[in-house]
Amino acid sequence: MIELEGLTKRFGTKLAVDNLSFQVRPGMITGFLGPNGAGKSTTMRMMLDLDNPTSGSVRIDGKHYRELQEPLKYIGALLDAKAMHGGRSAYNNLLCLAQSNRIPRARVSEVLDVVGLTPVARKKSKGFSLGMGQRLGIASALLGDPQVLLFDEPVNGLDPEGIHWIRNLMKQLAAEGRTIFVSSHLMSEMALTAEHLIVIGQGKLLADTSMAEFIRQNSRSYVRLRTPQPEQLRDLLHAQGHTVLESAGALEVDGATTETLGELAAQHQIVLHELSAQQASLEEAFMQMTASAVEYHAHGTPTPGAALQQGQPGPQWGAGWGQSNDQNKGA
Repeated sequence: MIELEGLTKRFGTKLAVDNLSFQVRPGMITGFLGPNGAGKSTTMRMMLDLDNPTSGSVRIDGKHYRELQEPLKYIGALLDAKAMHGGRSAYNNLLCLAQSNRIPRARVSEVLDVVGLTPVARKKSKGFSLGMGQRLGIASALLGDPQVLLFDEPVNGLDPEGIHWIRNLMKQLAAEGRTIFVSSHLMSEMALTAEHLIVIGQGKLLADTSMAEFIRQNSRSYVRLRTPQPEQLRDLLHAQGHTVLESAGALEVDGATTETLGELAAQHQIVLHELSAQQASLEEAFMQMTASAVEYHAHGTPTPGAALQQGQPGPQWGAGWGQSNDQNKGA
């Protein structure tokens, strides 16, 4: 379990994290969400004693990180996959970490196999693609077989197969009773992965709730109906006390179930071409929740070629796209 109590961090006059208190419980995947600049990375760094809090505390299974004798056996983390030594092979990068925490050498080969890097174990990591580097970072987090795992943008650089793999891996780890804490901006993936959400904005706690409850509280749920008899159905719904909105040729009704509305239409012999429950996505609910906490706003959408028209350099298609596209692909 991870426990934060009154965690606060100032950088000069900037209040990056503001009196955060929450728990990350074992046996489930907890998502960590917030707009850019919300304080997520700083919070995760303080969990690992990479930044010292101005006040407050973080405990990992009841202890501060600095009190853990062999920390990789308690908590594994992927914060920056690029932190690996580029001149060392994947195997030697992990071996150095293993030796520093008295982890058996055999474990290095085990985690390389888990993340699919056995064929390139002896290659220097500086030649790895973004996705391969991400897999190596995940291997380092798993190295000590810890009960607590932190992942910051774990699907970054992974291809669809890799994304499916890490999603299932995290679910498996949670099912084993481990504490899994995941930060990501990829809302569609978070919706498929996390069961519980911690949401922060401008360093403050905005939500600590289940995924389903978060979406329910921060979005509109309604039933959509389509019929060749729209006026008759609308009058019937009004007569039953329902508030009806019209959108793109459909009727939208809040506060009712599909069962109730379907039976009502059937009783009055009204043909329905559509009867569906609608709920916002996690992304829409997140945007609604954090609208007032967004620190960096974009104004307008640039048109293609706008950068060139303003005298700024555009994409270098020959270098970085056409010639070296393999370096940009995930593994």
